[in-house]
Amino acid sequence: MVKAEFHQKLLDELEIEPFKQRFPWFGGDLQTLRDTFIDENLYLYDNELVQIEIPSKWSKNPKKEHLIAFLNLPLKTLKVKGLILLLHGLGGSSRRRGLRRMTAALLDSGFAVLRLNLRGASPGRQFAAGTYAANCNSDIFPAIEKAREISCLLGSSGNTTNQALPVFGVGISLGGTILLNACLDFASLTGSMALDALACISTPLDLSECSASIERPRNSLYQTWLLNRLVQQTLEDPFGVTEIEREFLVQRNFWNIPVASSIKAFDAAITAPRWGFKSVDDYYRTASPLNRLLFNTLEKMPKTLLIHSLDDPWVPAESAKNLFENIQIRNLSSKLEILLTKKGGHNGFHGLNGCWGDEVVKSWLMKLVS
Repeated sequence: MVKAEFHQKLLDELEIEPFKQRFPWFGGDLQTLRDTFIDENLYLYDNELVQIEIPSKWSKNPKKEHLIAFLNLPLKTLKVKGLILLLHGLGGSSRRRGLRRMTAALLDSGFAVLRLNLRGASPGRQFAAGTYAANCNSDIFPAIEKAREISCLLGSSGNTTNQALPVFGVGISLGGTILLNACLDFASLTGSMALDALACISTPLDLSECSASIERPRNSLYQTWLLNRLVQQTLEDPFGVTEIEREFLVQRNFWNIPVASSIKAFDAAITAPRWGFKSVDDYYRTASPLNRLLFNTLEKMPKTLLIHSLDDPWVPAESAKNLFENIQIRNLSSKLEILLTKKGGHNGFHGLNGCWGDEVVKSWLMKLVS
């Protein structure tokens, strides 16, 4: 059983009150959907558009492919405390409201933020073929390397607390899965840490578990919305799709239901083969970070924070709960901290004084650099 006092200890250290839902966003679904209904008209001045060269995977186009990221810098009156590599989730982009709000909170605390658009996400759709996956290290390693380069430039600018700026990762939903996999694989390959710290919000740890959850009848509207975004993103690929892929994406069956009727079907036809997995089950098993987090020593993993709500309608909390209990038994809470809340939905956490999740991540990172 998850013990509340462990959560309270972390919140006390961060000087943050336990999460309380804000009216009228009560329950997991409304917490999840709030950012779809409400736009704070938050404007971010992008200091620089950053191109990140990545390997060409499927395109016959001889031109180099790139990911697009946007660099946001804090006010010149603030010393830059570190650089945050911020990743969106499934079907998202750097323009999503949650990412912009998180960016604003981090900027106010003196962090520079690099908002990355993953392969296939707009803006940047025209610069890289294909789409991303839960494990896409060939794209993420160059992004982390670019973040290190930027942190060195910022560190030598004179407007910093020291010359060596740390690089932190923040991943929302699947963005957290991608960063966890990158850190685990980087540690295995190099024996060193890819990032100096990592925070993940509502992150899938077991992809099969998440697939089963999103296919529940209660989640049919969620799945349809996500799937439509994925299909549109794939069909808009200026580098083209294969005839087999196109047939899958546009074909309807006898009852006029799209053949691409579930995210698992999409992953089986598009994601898994494109990224070299034998099957969708192989993809889900290999790209799920849970088992490696459960059984590895985590010696070369960056200090990591996971935030998850027990009423998340998309990503079940069981994996996070199991990992929490495992970490307590193995006495690794100094390396991996897990914050579970009763309410909050999927990347919601809309509390009495704004977005509680943003505040936790900001305070946790501030504690690391203090």
